[in-house]
Amino acid sequence: MLGWSREDLAEAARVGHRTIVDFERGARQPYERTVRDLQTALEAGGIEFLIPDHDKGPGLRLNRLVE
Repeated sequence: MLGWSREDLAEAARVGHRTIVDFERGARQPYERTVRDLQTALEAGGIEFLIPDHDKGPGLRLNRLVE
């Protein structure tokens, strides 16, 4: 949605590139702090995390107002 590379996300979240690669391939579970850092970076970039609704599960959307 943001067009970020893994490197971009790692830099924005201040986490290791390898952490993201391992998380994506299911090799390890990230620490709670790491998940929070990733979410914070994505939100700063304009991603909005949606809370599950009755018929819908969790989701994401791009908040075009964030620059």
